[in-house]
Amino acid sequence: MKFSEQWLRSWVNPALNSEQLAHLLTMAGLEVEENDPAAPEFTQVFVAEVLSVTKHENADKLNVCSVNVGEAQPLQIVCGAPNVAPGIKVPCARVGAALPGDFNIKKAKVRGVESFGMLCSGDELGMPSDVDGLMILPRDALVGMPIREYLQLDDRLLTLKLTPNRTDCLSIKGIAREVAALTDAVLHPVEIKAVVPACDDVIAVSLNAGAACPRYAGRVIKNVNQAAVTPDWMKQRLERSGLRSISAIVDVTNYVLLELGQPMHAFDADKLEGGIQARFAQQGEKITLLNEKELTLDADMLVIADVAQPLALAGIMGGLASSVVAGTRNIFLESAFFAPSTIAGRSRRVGFSSDSSHRFERGIDFANVVNALERATQLILDICGGEAGPVTEAQAELPVRPAVALRVSRVAKVLGIQLSADEILALLARLALPTSLAGDVITVTPPSFRFDIEIEEDLIEEIARLFGYDNIPVAPSAARQVMLPQQGDRREKAALKSIMVARDYFEAISYAFVEEKWEADFAGNTSPVKLLNPIASQMSVMRSSLFGGLISALQGNQKRKQERVRLFELARVFNGTAADAQPEKIAGLAWGHRSAEQWGVAKQHVDFYDVKADVEALLAPRKADFRRVDHPALHPGRAAEVLLNGIVVGVIGELHPKWVQSYDLGTAPVLFELDVEALVSVATLTAKPVSKLQVVRRDLALLADESLSVATLQAAFANLKNPLLIASEVFDVYRGKGVSEGKKSLAFKMLMQDTHKTLTDEEVDAVVADVIRAAEANGVTLRV
Repeated sequence: MKFSEQWLRSWVNPALNSEQLAHLLTMAGLEVEENDPAAPEFTQVFVAEVLSVTKHENADKLNVCSVNVGEAQPLQIVCGAPNVAPGIKVPCARVGAALPGDFNIKKAKVRGVESFGMLCSGDELGMPSDVDGLMILPRDALVGMPIREYLQLDDRLLTLKLTPNRTDCLSIKGIAREVAALTDAVLHPVEIKAVVPACDDVIAVSLNAGAACPRYAGRVIKNVNQAAVTPDWMKQRLERSGLRSISAIVDVTNYVLLELGQPMHAFDADKLEGGIQARFAQQGEKITLLNEKELTLDADMLVIADVAQPLALAGIMGGLASSVVAGTRNIFLESAFFAPSTIAGRSRRVGFSSDSSHRFERGIDFANVVNALERATQLILDICGGEAGPVTEAQAELPVRPAVALRVSRVAKVLGIQLSADEILALLARLALPTSLAGDVITVTPPSFRFDIEIEEDLIEEIARLFGYDNIPVAPSAARQVMLPQQGDRREKAALKSIMVARDYFEAISYAFVEEKWEADFAGNTSPVKLLNPIASQMSVMRSSLFGGLISALQGNQKRKQERVRLFELARVFNGTAADAQPEKIAGLAWGHRSAEQWGVAKQHVDFYDVKADVEALLAPRKADFRRVDHPALHPGRAAEVLLNGIVVGVIGELHPKWVQSYDLGTAPVLFELDVEALVSVATLTAKPVSKLQVVRRDLALLADESLSVATLQAAFANLKNPLLIASEVFDVYRGKGVSEGKKSLAFKMLMQDTHKTLTDEEVDAVVADVIRAAEANGVTLRV
C-alpha cells in the first residue's frame, strides 16, 4: 500500500515527523518498506507566465521569451522547448537555482543572446512525464509562487508491506485509524452525506449466489460529463499512490478504493439489459475483460451479469462490453462485498491480479459498502455533473462476527507485563473495539473491518502493539537452558556453506523456475516438471540441476566486467513431483583467474584440478573416487562423476565447448554438483596415536597405458589393505624419449610406517613387492 503522507495527515496529524511516523507504523506491525520524497530537492523554481515568444536570430530551434516571475520586470530567457507559447504558465528556475543532478542555473549567453534563467520540463525537476517539452501548469496558478509549495512537493511517499491479515489498512481511512489509535491523535475523517436522488431511474439488483456475494448496492447516475477533467488534487493523490489518471469516473472509483478501501466499478447503464445479478458463471461461459483478455469461465467463478451476458468477473475486473467510454452519458455505479473464499485463487487462475482482488480475497469492511457508494456518487456529481438515482441494494446473510474472550491474567502471562483491566479496556477502545468486562474476562466483538480478530491471541497482539513493543521490559529467561544432543554422524548444511566461503566462493540464490532450454542443455532433461501458471515465459519449468542458475549468474558478472567468478548454491532440485524426487544439491562454478590479481602470482586460468580440490574439501575427511563420465553439460574429456564408497554422489567437469559458445561465455567455467545428503552424513571421528617412528619412503617408476587412470592404480594399492602402507601418491608424469607411444611413466612415492617399531628392509621390500604385483595385475610394469 503506497500513499502520500500529506493525504494521511489530512485525516490524522500526530506530532511526529516523517521518520518517527514510519518507525511508529513499523513497530506496530505495519512495516514501512519505503519512505521516499515526492520529488528530489531543488531550489529557486517559481510559477511563471510566458508573456511573449520571438524567434532566436541565430538559431532556428530556439526562442527568446519574456517571462513574468512575479517581479517588477519580466526576465529574458532563451528556450528550446517545442511547446513554449505566450500565455502559458510553467516552472521557471531563476539564476542561482539548484536543480536535481547538481545542475546550477547561471546567467548565460545562448548564441549571443543573454538568458536569465530556464523554463523547466518535468524531467528537469525530477518528475518524469510523457509531455514533450515544458511542464504546463493550470491557468489559475499564482505567478511567483514557489513551485514546491504550489505542487506540494515537500511530501513523502510511504509504502507499507502489510501482512495478509491486515486488509483494514489497505486504505487511507484504515491507516489513519491505526495512527490515531497509536498516538491518541484526533481523527478527522471525510464527511460523507447521503446524496438526495434527483431522478427515479433504477436498475434492479438480485443475488443468485448469496453466500458468495451477501451484499450488493448500486445506483444510476444520468447525464454525466465523461469528458470532465479530473481535478489536479485527485490526480496528484492517485499518482503518488502509484495509480495513473485514466478518466474522471474511473479516477473517482480508484480514489474511493484508496481512501476508504472499497473497490468499486462503473458500468455504462445504456449497455445493460434488464437487472443486475450476482451469480456463478456457467461452465465455458466467456467474457472479455477491460485488459482485453478473453476468458473462458469455470463454474466456481462469480460474475456480475445482466440478463444477456456476464458484465464483470466479480471482485477482479470489469468487462469490456459494458465499460464506460468517451460517449457514455449514463452510468450504473456498483459497490459490493464478496466472500474472500469466493475470490481467493481466481486471480492466479486467470493469470493476473488487480487492486480490487487484492482486497476482496483478504476481506473488506462489509458495513462500508453503501457509505463508499455515497462518497463516490458525490465526487462524480461534483466533477462530472449529472443526476443520481436512489440506491438499490440486495443483501443476504452477512459474515457473523463472534465475540472473543480475553482473560486479563492471560495478557500478563503472555506479555510478561501487568496491565489492569481498565488499562486494557482503554487500549482496546482506541481501536474502536466494542468491549464488555465480567470479572477477569473482557469480551470483544470484532467490528466489520477487522477480519483478523478471531482468537484471544489476536487481541493480546493488539494490546502489545498499542502498548509498544519498545515499552515491554526485557528480562532474563527464567526457564532452564538445556543443550540439545548433537548427532555425531551428521553435520549441518551451514557447515558446507562455510567450507565454500572459506575457499573464496560467494553464495548465489536463483529461481527454482527456469527456462526449458536450460533443462535440455545442462541436464539432458526432455521432460521437466512444467508449471501450470508460470510467472514468466522464460520460467516455465522446475530445475533438475543447479547449473543453469550458476551459468546465468556468471553471464551477469561478465557483463559487469568481473574477471574472476566463484559461485555456489545449495538448493533443491526437482526430478518429479514426489517428495523423494526433490533432493537438495550443492553446486559450484569457478571461472577466470585461479587467484585474485596480485604481483606475486602469475595469471592462470582455473582448471579441473582446482575445483576438484574444492570438492575434496567438501567431502573431507572421506576420500572420493573420480571416474570419467559423459554428461550433457560437460566437456566429454574433462568430466568425472564423484563416488563415495562406490556410490555416485555427484559430477564435476569443464563446461562443454558448445555451451561455452552458445551462451557466449568466452572461456569455459568448471562446475560441480553434489548430493547434499551424502555430504551431511559423516563418519564418526576416532582418535589414532601419532607414530613416533620415522616414515620410510620408496619411489617407483611405473610404465602404464595412456588409458589407465591414476585412480585405478591407487585403488589397487588401497585394496592391498597393508597396514604398513600409509600413502601412495603420484609426484611426476612423464611422456617422451625412452617411453613408447601410447605409454606414460608414473612416478609414485610409497610411504610406509609402523606405530610400534622401526621397519626393517625385509618388511619394506615385502610391501614394495606387493605394490608391484598389484600394478602388474593392471597391466603396469616397473620402468627400468
